[in-house]
Amino acid sequence: MAFIDYYKILEIDKKATDKDIKKAYRKLARKYHPDVNPNEPEAQKKFQQVNEANEVLSDPEKRKKYDKYGKDWQHADAYEQARQQQQSSQSQYSNFEGFEGGAEFSDFFESMFGGGGGGKPHGGFGRTVQFKGQDLNASLQMNLTDVYEAQKKTLTVNGKNLRLTIPAGVENGQTIKIKGRGGKGKGGGPNGDLYITFELRNNTQFKREGSDLYSTVTIDLYKAVLGGEITVDTFNGKAKLKIKPGTQNNNKVKLKGKGFPVYKTESNYGDLYITYTVQIPETLTTEETKLFKELAKLQS
Repeated sequence: MAFIDYYKILEIDKKATDKDIKKAYRKLARKYHPDVNPNEPEAQKKFQQVNEANEVLSDPEKRKKYDKYGKDWQHADAYEQARQQQQSSQSQYSNFEGFEGGAEFSDFFESMFGGGGGGKPHGGFGRTVQFKGQDLNASLQMNLTDVYEAQKKTLTVNGKNLRLTIPAGVENGQTIKIKGRGGKGKGGGPNGDLYITFELRNNTQFKREGSDLYSTVTIDLYKAVLGGEITVDTFNGKAKLKIKPGTQNNNKVKLKGKGFPVYKTESNYGDLYITYTVQIPETLTTEETKLFKELAKLQS
C-alpha cells in the first residue's frame, strides 16, 4: 500500500497543533462533503481521505506512531517488540532508530520481517512475521427514511466498489465492521477491516429515540372538549385516532408497533408516541363569544 501523507491531505505541516488539525479537518470536510458534491466520485474519495487523516492525526498516540513509522504505524507495537528481541540476539541492529516519513521504515520493515508471505526468513528470526493490514474508516450519509427498510448499496472505498446490505434500523453515529475489506496484510497476514459510520439526516417530522418515534399533533378546542376522530401521519402511512372528551393539552397516546424497526429485525418495531397540542381560537364571532360566556356561567 502506497504511503499516504496525512499532513498533506489536511494541508498542514508536521508542527500543526491540535487546534490547527481540527480547523483544517472542518474546512476540508465541508468542502468535499457528498452533500456539497453529489455524484462526484473524486470528491467522495477526498472526503474519505480527510476523515482517515483526521482520525489518525487528532489522536495523540496514533499521531506519534504515524510520525515515526509512516504508513506502517499500526504495526509499531509489534515492531518494537520484535526489535527488542533482535537486540538481544543480534547486536547489528542494536543502534537502530525508527525512520520517519514511511518509505525508509517500510523498506526496513520488509527486510526485517519478510515481504511476500512465504519467502526466506529475514533478520535472524527464523520465520516470516505476519501482520494484519491497516483498518480503514468511511462515513456514509443517508436519510432516516432510507434505513426504515434493509437495502443494498454500493460504496467506493479505497478505489474499490463494495456492495453491502444495510440492515433496517441502523442509528445515527452507529459503526459497523466489514471484515477483511481494509488494507492488505503484510507477510501473508490477514487484510484489515473496514469500519463504516452512519450519518443519518432526519428528513421527517418525527423525533427518533432508538426504535421509538415521537410526534406532535394539533387538535382544535372543540375536539379536545367533546372528543372525536382524527387521522394522523405515521412513518409509513396514516392511522385513525379517537380523541377522548376532555383531552388536555400535552396529553400523550401510544401507537404500539408504529415506531422504527429494531436493528436487524424488520418484523419487530418500536412504538409511536403522539403528544396533543390543543389549539385555542384566537378570534371568536359574536355568537361564539356569547355561547362561551353562557358556558362559563354554567361552569361556575
